Amino acid sequence: MSQKKLRVGVLGATGMVGQRFLALLEKHPWYEVTLLAASANSAGQRYADAVKGRWALKTSMPAAQAALTVKNASDVKAIAAEVDFVFCAVDMSKEETAKLEEDYARAETPVISNNSAHRATPDVPMMVPELNPEHAQVIELQRKRLGVKRGFIAVKPNCSLQSYVPAIHPLMKFGPQKIAVCTYQAISGAGKTFETWPEMVDNLIPFIKGEEEKSEKEPMKIWGRIEGSGIVAAQTPVISAQCIRVPASDGHMAAVFVQFEKKTSKEEILGLWKSFAGRPQQLALPSAPTPFLQYFEDDSRPQTRLDRDAGNGMAVTIGRLRPDSLFDWRFVALSHNTVRGAAGGAVLTAELLTKDGWIAAK
Repeated sequence: MSQKKLRVGVLGATGMVGQRFLALLEKHPWYEVTLLAASANSAGQRYADAVKGRWALKTSMPAAQAALTVKNASDVKAIAAEVDFVFCAVDMSKEETAKLEEDYARAETPVISNNSAHRATPDVPMMVPELNPEHAQVIELQRKRLGVKRGFIAVKPNCSLQSYVPAIHPLMKFGPQKIAVCTYQAISGAGKTFETWPEMVDNLIPFIKGEEEKSEKEPMKIWGRIEGSGIVAAQTPVISAQCIRVPASDGHMAAVFVQFEKKTSKEEILGLWKSFAGRPQQLALPSAPTPFLQYFEDDSRPQTRLDRDAGNGMAVTIGRLRPDSLFDWRFVALSHNTVRGAAGGAVLTAELLTKDGWIAAK
């Protein structure tokens, strides 16, 4: 990497994920946040004023960004002229988000998105960098479709699957056939705190709109292959998911049941989890946790409050691996939903794409 930092814009900077981007990027060795953008309602205000009373993180607002004037995220041409690439976490309709992100890509500005609008677009890579780094190659097909040289869109998957899919991935050689999973998801996944959502205190809600479909379908693209004009989804394993909102501030827990085509032992599974390292770890990327997967022998772990910040919130913690009477094996897994599951996962994706030359200074 050059010593000169890339200029980064954050679209949707006033929301919870946008705030998390600022916190994670405050001292980043490769990137400098030089531009913040949001809706027309926030445009023209100092960032500190735009989020006054709404800063949701325990860490302080980065001073360098607090004084920046918020731009209108829809001013694509003007913003594209000032940054090398953008992170996107806008709160818009799926159709509006899809168009906005494509407008930035056509303006030769790479977009690393937290949004769902392009997750199903065949030539847009949806990446967990440790699991499917090879999917970055589909960017060439996307650029041909868009008629651009350096612009593109890359997305990260939904937060609901980022605890159990990384745990299954090292076990793919055993041929997982069926997965049943129940996720217990923190309120920050809805962009809320207990102050803004007091109804969640001492409460569970057994429905999160769209989460179960995403939990079942998005892993198939992650485990898919590039063919023809884009990524073709895998056909197995079949996943059945239930997603429940729980009264935790941060951290998504998953209870997982897996049936494999080939028999395996507990020792083999634990060995694969312990030894697994993806390309981000091999490259020692700034946000890559080492280890990526951490297993607890203590049956009472992982716990949301104790373990969500493992690896600076970028690691996945696993526990309670044991045989199952209906499936083959069952276990629990935990990830930090606004770090690994949102802004941090997008930052790590950007780091990998930067290292491999897909993102560069204009």
